[in-house]
Amino acid sequence: MGETGMRGAGSTVDASVDAASRMIHADRRNLADARRTSGRHRSAALSRVRGLASAAALAMLAACGGSPHGQPVRFTVPRHAGLSRAADSLAAHGIIGSKTIFKLMGRFGGKRSIKPGVYEVRPGESYSRILDKLVAGDVVKIRLVIPEGWTLQQIAARIAQKAALPADTVLRHLSDPAAAKRLGVPGPTLEGYLYPATYVFPLGTPVDGMAKTMVKRYQTVWTPPLRARADSLGMSERDVVTLASIVEKEAKVWSERPTIAAVYANRMRIGMRLQADPTVQYALGSHQSRLLYSEIQSVAGSPYNTYTHAGLPPGPIASPSKGAIEAVLHPTADPYLYFVARPNGTHVFTKSLAEHNAAKRQAQQEAAAAGVK
Repeated sequence: MGETGMRGAGSTVDASVDAASRMIHADRRNLADARRTSGRHRSAALSRVRGLASAAALAMLAACGGSPHGQPVRFTVPRHAGLSRAADSLAAHGIIGSKTIFKLMGRFGGKRSIKPGVYEVRPGESYSRILDKLVAGDVVKIRLVIPEGWTLQQIAARIAQKAALPADTVLRHLSDPAAAKRLGVPGPTLEGYLYPATYVFPLGTPVDGMAKTMVKRYQTVWTPPLRARADSLGMSERDVVTLASIVEKEAKVWSERPTIAAVYANRMRIGMRLQADPTVQYALGSHQSRLLYSEIQSVAGSPYNTYTHAGLPPGPIASPSKGAIEAVLHPTADPYLYFVARPNGTHVFTKSLAEHNAAKRQAQQEAAAAGVK
């Protein structure tokens, strides 16, 4: 049916529904009067009200038969908006033809309490189904996957893509030290505290709301036994997460995480610099498959450069998983001080510089044989 025909039908049914509605209200008054008289009069009045209500319902259903068609249309129900405002939005988007019928169906059907959010409905969807969506809060959702070892910059880009927001705005929100303080994490920013996992958020969820959910997930990792273990090692929560983020970035094979953690723990115990490549890449702001000496020196002044600065960097460099955190808290007892990556992603762990240099030569030969640069 064309637009003109729809409007014409809507106007006719609007009028009939308005008339039925007035009759229902009049008979409700009669019913109240009947309650003060005989039971027979009360029964007759009640039957009349029910009959007119049924007639009105039939009229509404006749005008609102569900025959969905075309592409889904999105519309927003603002917070604190009522049924009337939702009907206005639906009509403006061409989803419903009669606001009057829609509102009456909601009121007489007990579906007046609707939830805010972004909804998606196909034109021609039955009014009853639309109302069910609004009452249930069946809003459009986004699925957000945050892999282990992702940086705040990567997470911000993913959120921006999924939520259709400017990436720089999202990053600015997440990088604000005030956000870390507000959400109760050690900081200095939210880097490292947005737990890597899969999340589902209603479309339109504020960035702060997403961050709060991810931080809460991170905080569930910190069980009392893990906190007690950190205390026994003399490590703060920030220390643990910072080292865990480095371990997460280094480990391609998860079973090696406790051994990598042992290397860094051993180095810190004897006052040896960590010399962790991921910290330099973090300072550079980009990932390099091979770090050159000139690149290390270009960020020599950065406190995140563990080649030029002793101890841990000021904060995490990525979001570590529970496995990486546990690896830092329970490293192996191996006396290793060095490791070198092999082409297959595993590492060769050694105790001395001479052994390390030999392992590097072997790894280079394996890479050449495999055609890896």
